[in-house]
Amino acid sequence: MVITVEQARRLRKAGALWVPAAGDRFVVPDREMDDDVFVVSDMTVEVHDYPGGKVIGFNGTTEWALDSIEQREVIWLPREEQLRKLLGGHFQRLEAVEEGYAVVLTDTRHVAEDAEQAYAEALLDLLNG
Repeated sequence: MVITVEQARRLRKAGALWVPAAGDRFVVPDREMDDDVFVVSDMTVEVHDYPGGKVIGFNGTTEWALDSIEQREVIWLPREEQLRKLLGGHFQRLEAVEEGYAVVLTDTRHVAEDAEQAYAEALLDLLNG
């Protein structure tokens, strides 16, 4: 599964920093493509560093006219291991529970239907704490 776009928006607003790398997932919001998940790849979606910031370039033939887009215009959908890394030493364990999964931090517990969503909620709590 993937965290929700809403969770991803909240993570960005809370200060979760993204340095794009191969394998990272993202969406292009507010362009009628919110349901399309893209993946940074050295072959089709590359990150270019320019003086004004990072630009995500789309290579090859696509069905829509978009050659590149600034990083600030996309929403990162971090994977489970990326969320766990951002939790750092606060992360204690992941538990399977009746409702789905629980991410246990030093002082809190966050339950969601999906493990990635539980990690996202735990990170949101930590960043907004």
